[in-house]
Amino acid sequence: MKHPGAAGLRHSGQAILIASLCFLAVVLKFPLSSASSEDAETASERGWQHLRTKPYLPPDFDQTVFENLWRRWPDELRQEAESASPAERRRMTFSYYGLMESPDDRGEGSPLGYVDTGDGNRVMNCLACHAGKVAGKVIPGLPNSHFALQSLTEDVRLTKLTLFRKLGHLDLASLKLPLGTTHGTTNSVVFGVVLGNLRDNDMNVDRSRPEPPQIHHDMDAPPLWNVRKKRSLYADGFAPKNHRVLMQFMLLPKNDRETLISWEDDFKDIQAWIESLRPPKYPFAIDAEMAEQGRAVFNENCSRCHGTYGTDEKYEQVLVPLEVVGTDPVRLKALNRQHREWMRDGWMSRYGQDEVDVDPNGYVAPPLDGLWASAPYFHNGSVPTLWHVLNSAKRPTVWKRTENGYDQQRVGLKVAEFEALPNEAKSIYERRSHFDTTKAGKSAAGHTFPNSLSESEKRSLLEYLKTL
Repeated sequence: MKHPGAAGLRHSGQAILIASLCFLAVVLKFPLSSASSEDAETASERGWQHLRTKPYLPPDFDQTVFENLWRRWPDELRQEAESASPAERRRMTFSYYGLMESPDDRGEGSPLGYVDTGDGNRVMNCLACHAGKVAGKVIPGLPNSHFALQSLTEDVRLTKLTLFRKLGHLDLASLKLPLGTTHGTTNSVVFGVVLGNLRDNDMNVDRSRPEPPQIHHDMDAPPLWNVRKKRSLYADGFAPKNHRVLMQFMLLPKNDRETLISWEDDFKDIQAWIESLRPPKYPFAIDAEMAEQGRAVFNENCSRCHGTYGTDEKYEQVLVPLEVVGTDPVRLKALNRQHREWMRDGWMSRYGQDEVDVDPNGYVAPPLDGLWASAPYFHNGSVPTLWHVLNSAKRPTVWKRTENGYDQQRVGLKVAEFEALPNEAKSIYERRSHFDTTKAGKSAAGHTFPNSLSESEKRSLLEYLKTL
């Protein structure tokens, strides 16, 4: 199975979040790279506190709206919520929308990824998509593959109208711009394009620019702990890894140029927090002998693109041409050259000091640290387990995950598989709960390199991947 690339596994590039989300990266060219370990630790602590306490965007909803969201649910679930205690109703709301409990205030307070402004309002930030859970455990930096952003925003909007509340920026934007068609994924690339188009190269608000082309499609957030190994960002690796790129999803016109510049130190700290992250260790049993056999299979067949791990750890970022990796092409085609050149020529890249690739031809093969935890796989989140990655002919056409189940045998999400969208998925919420690989931008094709491996090689390789 020697091959020139394996970019299909969770692409590090696509960390773009929604219009109200944020930022992904770290930069080695700024003070963090030369700071002492004590300074870096202090910066990372500050970065975590910024994410937990500072609102960089307008509010999404208040506590009263949040407490009334259940009234928009289907009849049976709504009746259950109506008779539930406030604590149980809160738990149901978190579960329904894929919201995460904060590790430091479990059972109370705002969802992780929403800042409490002190007056009852809640403001979204990057942790809404970049703090998820695996096997029921919440891990900051893990992709939130549960997040039902589109459904949450629709219900927030209807609840606000019922309560005669003013609609917010996301309530209005989602009337025109889809936020995501499957739970756990977002239309993040287009959000970045639309927001960037509201600024000139110096970050002044400029509403006169013609509306950019938009190819709506869903993306799967990557694990933040792998950003430290990257030299550029996003699925196609086009963007520089610097703190200014982290800020591009703060570009609502409300935040003028002076405001953005005043936040630069905050985002350097946020970089430091991201850089401090390390992947969680596999919590279940591993067959050490089989894993060691799998290491040899991996090094022979996969390491050229995905690097090596352990004592001889080495990762050199490889961009694999689209015709080689064969995964869904929509993401590569959707990001227009106008947006890439805007980043190359302006403030985001320090006016070209940081390299921007305006014409990438493929996808980046990401680092695989913590791979066991970061399902689903591929840049669009179309493949639910590593077993399916290794067995391309058996990938499900449609699948639906459980909330907290983990498939130890196949390493990834515990899912139900379907040949087509089931008839019982009648509501839009239920349809969004199913990942349908027949839809545009959601193909599970490609990355067929493991097809040349024997079944025993695949088994040992799967065991080894648990150890990364």
